[in-house]
Formats: sequence, structure tokens, C-alpha cells
Amino acid sequence: MSEFQKKVITSSILALIIVIGVVASASILGNSIVAIKAGNNSIIVTGSAKQQITSDLIVWTGSYSAKAMTLSEAYQQLEASKVKVNDYLAKQNVPADKIVFSSINTYISYVVLPNGQYTSQIDYYDLNQTVTISSTEIDKITEISRNATELINDGVPFQSNSPQYLYTKIADLKVTMLAEATKDAKKRAEMIAENAGSSLGGLQYADMGVIQITPLYSNEVSDYGMNDTYSLEKEITAVVHCEFKIRN
Repeated sequence: MSEFQKKVITSSILALIIVIGVVASASILGNSIVAIKAGNNSIIVTGSAKQQITSDLIVWTGSYSAKAMTLSEAYQQLEASKVKVNDYLAKQNVPADKIVFSSINTYISYVVLPNGQYTSQIDYYDLNQTVTISSTEIDKITEISRNATELINDGVPFQSNSPQYLYTKIADLKVTMLAEATKDAKKRAEMIAENAGSSLGGLQYADMGVIQITPLYSNEVSDYGMNDTYSLEKEITAVVHCEFKIRN
């Protein structure tokens, strides 16, 4: 038997042993993704890490509008509503520097003839403005977002949007999570190599998967990653793909 044939047989036997090891360790690895490269005696493993986080910043936006035949009248109505909104938030003990009013958006509605044709005659002016609060006082602003439509009773056509819940330390946490995911990948690879009667060599290649930030206990994921902003309690998942050398 030639030396080349011996090498081919040896590589085939090694590949078979590794595959058997993968099957044997499947119950241990759960949902890990494993690929075997028998040609260069390496293994590709997906590692992951999860952590629960609680949002530390809330961003809430509300809006109100005014309609009138003239622009000045609509503006006066909007300014009156702004004063009422500002007073309402002040009574809720929201600091003035946390309250941000947007510029005024103006929409002009033109008279429409019975046949559906638009004319150049102005029907009315429609002005609207938003107010935004960014705060670390999660509970307080959440409560305000639920009750702010009380302004309707004061003559303000107010609409409250769902607040956004954010985590401001996400950049630092991602670094930690990726390190944990890499450790997980190495642990999985070591289990597979051990079951195959081999040992794990050095890291050949690694790439980072997308970060998933989802509502707590959610199974929803996206190929492009997720960044949930509507849940106070969240779960962050980091994924890495690592290729390790396998030693006989």
C-alpha cells in the first residue's frame, strides 16, 4: 500500500471518528451548530451567550395639533396647547430640562371640488408639534405616558405614543457577551474533540454573528439582528462562529 493511500485511509478514519463524536455529544450541546472539516482536521462551532437586562432609560413622545382657517389662529391655538402641556408635565415633577418641544409642522389643506379636483383655495391650516421626554425615571415617565391623554379634558387634542425603553450600557455589554460566547464555542468544541478521541488545537478563525435584543422569554430572532425598544425587561444574545484545529 502506497504512502498516499495510507494518508487517505487515516484521514477517512479520523473524519468518521469525529462525526461519531458529534452524534454522541448532541445531547450535551443542545442547539449548537457544528461543522466538520475533515480535509484540514478542523471543526467549526457556534457559541452563544445570553443575559437578562433591565432598561435604564425611557424616551416618551406625545403630540398635539391645531386647525384653523388662518395660520395665525392655528398658531395661537397650538401655543395655548403647548402651555397646557408644559404645565401638566411640570405638575408631574418632570424637570424642565427633560422636556423638549419640536419645531412646528405645518400642513395646508386646499378646498376640493365635488368632482374631486383640488383648487388653490386654502380650506384650513393644520399645525402639529411633539413633546419628548428622556429620563432615567422609568416608572414616573411610564405613568405619565399612560395618563397624559387627560389633557384632552383640558381642551388639548393630545396623543400619547408608546414609550421606548433603552439600555445605555449596551456597547460595553456586547464586548462582555462576545467574550462569553467565544468561551462557550471553545467548550463545545472541546467536548466534541474529546468524544472523538482527539484534542482541541488553536483557534483558526472566528467571526461575530448578529446581536439579538429581544423581549424577555421571546423566541423571536432576525437574520439582521433585533433591537427591542418596547420592553422594559429584555434579553441580549450574542453569537460567534469559531473554527478550531483538531489534533490527533
